Amino acid sequence: MTDWTGVRDRVLALAAAPGNDKVFGAAAHDFALDAPLTAAEVSDLEAWLNVDLPEDYRSFLLQVGAGGAGPSYGILPVRREGSTGWRWVGELLEEVEPGVFAELFPGGADPAATVRILAERPLKEQFDDLADLDAALEAWEERLGEVQYDPRRTAGALGLCDEGCGLMVWLVVTGSERGRMWRDPRCNGEDLHPVRDTGGFPVDFAGWYLGWLAAAEADCGLDR
Repeated sequence: MTDWTGVRDRVLALAAAPGNDKVFGAAAHDFALDAPLTAAEVSDLEAWLNVDLPEDYRSFLLQVGAGGAGPSYGILPVRREGSTGWRWVGELLEEVEPGVFAELFPGGADPAATVRILAERPLKEQFDDLADLDAALEAWEERLGEVQYDPRRTAGALGLCDEGCGLMVWLVVTGSERGRMWRDPRCNGEDLHPVRDTGGFPVDFAGWYLGWLAAAEADCGLDR
């Protein structure tokens, strides 16, 4: 069980700390946190998702907040939006069917499909006319996007953190990677991959968040 005792106060204390602008993303979240969810709200969220949330994220929602200050530009707040259900505000995907969250996380996509399409990138020397090259590149990029951004690639995961410029961090809630954080740099032409600590071990939500908090406190001279 994750001990979140005092964490909310530690985060909020950073708002008054000298030099807190040195923490990346601080201007976006300003070290503010949404109010925690109630037990009834978390249960309703899990029922809507049709999954049990990893314990550390579930207890974070109950004890620390529904979102706000955190790594990069912060934790996307999860909120109930009337009859439409729950939504992570700011999530790059505009619309997600609830059933997708309960599907098994595939661990990224079919790597062979990505390799194949990357190998098919049109090359300048293959074309005599630059207009033909441009048209071929445009068609290839569209096919690459369809493979890379197939929504099934992130089935069973929650988009929790916007790192800017299209980069995301996901929390996996199903399958063998359940409870672990995955980075999403597809906008840079890279593939989804697990977040790992300095020792190369996969990072769960608590380790990811508390690691950020300790680093932010160190940057502000509030080392514990």
